Amino acid sequence: MNKRLHIGNLEYSITDEILKDLFSSEGNVTSSKIIRRLDGKSKGFGFIEMETEEEATKAIEKYDQTSFKDRTIFVNEAKPRINRNPGFEKRGGRFDGRNRDDLNSKMRRLRKRF
Repeated sequence: MNKRLHIGNLEYSITDEILKDLFSSEGNVTSSKIIRRLDGKSKGFGFIEMETEEEATKAIEKYDQTSFKDRTIFVNEAKPRINRNPGFEKRGGRFDGRNRDDLNSKMRRLRKRF
């Protein structure tokens, strides 16, 4: 089973290939991805997937808090993605930011009745 790792504080010129080459010394890297902004510039972090959990653990132990291209990189197990906007509900083909269960929304519905 693949194990996903988060690599932070990367130098902005790092590419997917450089990241893959760095971690391939600890095992088989199935994928590597530098996260980029809409304009194509790096955000300074990325993700890799190691083939096994043992390889991922070795990579974390070897590379966490080490210097790479004049920066101290941080390597951790990646956390699963979460929904960052739980209050948003899709209404009528658009998103409005109101949570329909809050007190103000309930008061508005009551006022509309009278």
